[in-house]
Amino acid sequence: MGITAVPMLLSLYLSFTNYDALSDFSAVEWIGLDNYREMFTADASFWHAVRVTVTFALIAVPLKLAAALGVALLLNRAFRGVGLFRGLFYLPSLLGGSVALAIVWVNMFNRDGAFNSLLGLFGIEGAPWVNDPRFALETLMALAIWQFGAPMVIFLAGLKQIPVELYEAASVDGAGPWRQFRAVTLPMLSPVIFFNLVLETINGFQGFTSAFVLSNGTGGPVDSTLMYTLNLYIKGFTELRMGYASALAWVFLVAIALITVVLFSTGRFWVHYADGEDR
Repeated sequence: MGITAVPMLLSLYLSFTNYDALSDFSAVEWIGLDNYREMFTADASFWHAVRVTVTFALIAVPLKLAAALGVALLLNRAFRGVGLFRGLFYLPSLLGGSVALAIVWVNMFNRDGAFNSLLGLFGIEGAPWVNDPRFALETLMALAIWQFGAPMVIFLAGLKQIPVELYEAASVDGAGPWRQFRAVTLPMLSPVIFFNLVLETINGFQGFTSAFVLSNGTGGPVDSTLMYTLNLYIKGFTELRMGYASALAWVFLVAIALITVVLFSTGRFWVHYADGEDR
């Protein structure tokens, strides 16, 4: 516990100082709320990073969960080779936020990459996706959505727990596949959906590696991929404003905590548990 608590308390202290990562601690000056005041009133990059990160999370997370649930429904059947397909779909998630995967993704979506070559087969002229500020963030979203393996496995586990009798009863009542999905699958799967939603939302706001690799650590092109964590890294390790970066980190921590509280407070309205009790 001390391994985590001591650095956290130290960063909290540094957030109220002008520490620059090069000076000795004896030279650190207490500046009170100046870092936070600058952040909210004078730092345009802070608000831009917030917009980029919120946009990324609001689009990538729902699409990732939708892809995970869709594939889980397809793989929740008995057919030859289903285990192989499950492993193949899960494989990208094993790579996680690796630098190597981000480099491969950047090369796939550059001007001469595989994606443009594929479009060329259909007579479509591609674009420099990773170097165009109109599409760079969408490229990062595509990478995040492609790594839907982890929530897919959790959805599969949840689907296995739904009693078959519920589908049989719905079928007897004349419910078709879509009605069964809405009336049986979604309500019974809502705790798993909620669990994945919380985890993936937090992960979405913490995105760093792919944005760093795509932009060479700058948040470009034209700050279109300046995620919050990347902006924090730039302030702390490029500009060497470690005190200000600590303030950014604590604001981020509080924001994530508030988002989690909101998700839990709204979950009681749509999450249904098998014992009939909402939590």
